[in-house]
Amino acid sequence: MTTDWRNKLYFGDNLEILRDHVGEESVDLIYLDPPFNSKATYSVLFKEKNGTASAAQVAAFEDTWQWDMSTEAAYKEVVTGGGKIGALLDALRQFLGSNDMMAYLVMMAIRLIELHRVLKPTGSIYLHCDPTASHYLKLVMDAIFGGQNFVNEITWRRTTTHSDARRCGRVHDILFFYSKDDSYTWNKLFQAYDPDYVEAYYRYEDDDGRRFMSGDLSGAGAGPTRTFGERGAIEPPSGRHWIYDQVGIDELLKENGIYWTRNGVPRLKVYLDEAPGMRLQDIWNDVQALRSWHRERLGYQTQKPEALLERIIQASSNEGDVVLDPFCGCGTTIAVAERLHRRWLGIDITHLAITLMKNRLENAFGAELSPYEVIGEPQDVQSARALSKQDDEGRYQFEWWALGLVEARPAQDKKKGADKGVDGLIVFFDDDSGKAKKIIVQVKSGHVGAPQVQQLKGAMETEKAEMAAFITLEEPTGPMKKAAATAGFYDPPGLLPAVPRVQILTIAELLAGGKLDYPRIDVATFKKAPRRRKGKKAE
Repeated sequence: MTTDWRNKLYFGDNLEILRDHVGEESVDLIYLDPPFNSKATYSVLFKEKNGTASAAQVAAFEDTWQWDMSTEAAYKEVVTGGGKIGALLDALRQFLGSNDMMAYLVMMAIRLIELHRVLKPTGSIYLHCDPTASHYLKLVMDAIFGGQNFVNEITWRRTTTHSDARRCGRVHDILFFYSKDDSYTWNKLFQAYDPDYVEAYYRYEDDDGRRFMSGDLSGAGAGPTRTFGERGAIEPPSGRHWIYDQVGIDELLKENGIYWTRNGVPRLKVYLDEAPGMRLQDIWNDVQALRSWHRERLGYQTQKPEALLERIIQASSNEGDVVLDPFCGCGTTIAVAERLHRRWLGIDITHLAITLMKNRLENAFGAELSPYEVIGEPQDVQSARALSKQDDEGRYQFEWWALGLVEARPAQDKKKGADKGVDGLIVFFDDDSGKAKKIIVQVKSGHVGAPQVQQLKGAMETEKAEMAAFITLEEPTGPMKKAAATAGFYDPPGLLPAVPRVQILTIAELLAGGKLDYPRIDVATFKKAPRRRKGKKAE
């Protein structure tokens, strides 16, 4: 079991990865945004660079849990392990029965036990959930982390209004904030003042429009008089003293920093634009959920705003600390951790998410990106073949992984129908016209032959694609190579060299560093994450 935290992305079931790879008390901060048991299917919606919607909408995961043999095994493991969580799950099953909600709670409980194990004594965990199961999850968290280590229930107002039939609009999520023990890291943060607070207290304005409130110039304990310019010497209130010496009073007068009441009492001007704000509260209505026009939105339906994770990471960790996200999705947690000079570990169960994360990190940080490893992806032909021979879900994972080798995105949701010879798509630009060009990609893990290459050539014409790529786990035959060669060359505009229109690449070649050869001055296959500059490290 490794405790080497040099930034890692893991592909696989987070329960297995936590048990096999993450050392005890090795993580400083955990943020998890697990599926909510909403019984919805969440997709990644890709868009072209010009903003038009793409036909590619790929199911990333299905947020539906069912009681099955694996759930039964997990339930028995937790219950026979004893303790409060075992007793709680036993009681909950008697109350709920063996239904979908109970399956979800068992799935969460067995993972939260491992997350408690890997968390340092100074560490904290933030569990992001919605009202679907939050009341049950609070009980599970109390049983595992201890009610005495409950710190906050944070309400994040993710939208201002929501139209729900026959009920109040649901506009918020819940974040349960727990510590490992009482020595947890906490850094003081501030929020902007509420408008009502500003109106009530910062009700004065200077001639230049700067808003201020009047603050006390005196403190407890008797003191001498001070001279306030033309107003002369003024004694402090009885039993108090002026908190500034004479030099300080003179400076305030010079800077117009004193407010005079109607009774001639000097008060300190406290300017709104110099105030840090109010101490961080447990209602967060100042972090806007991502909308379609936000540049950081990458098409992942459950993507959270970077501002939300920035607040959590800054409040509950320090530079160099290890941040873990076991349900990583498109990688918001690790992107923010990277920007804030934290070490990070991300886990996800789909290769599509891993590909999205890799593209996001490269686009956001470029040469500034810290070295990282991707663990769990096939490293050789044998492991690639093993992935391809799993059940239907494993075959989807193989296809998504193989498309990632050439930086292609899925062309459509395979679970909803035939692929018509097109598994993936690459969007590129090879001139300054602004017109996007396409490369269609087909992935095959089994027996291959010339008819499949001919089919791909036909799809290339149907899809009006400039080029096509055929990725195969098996070695191509002579007739396949001949069929590809008859497609001729794509001759791009300008001085870029011509390249074969149809290219066959094996998994072995791609794992050895082989590349798809195509001309481009830009690639727009995935929506690019906005460029992020990492701030200067604290001294």
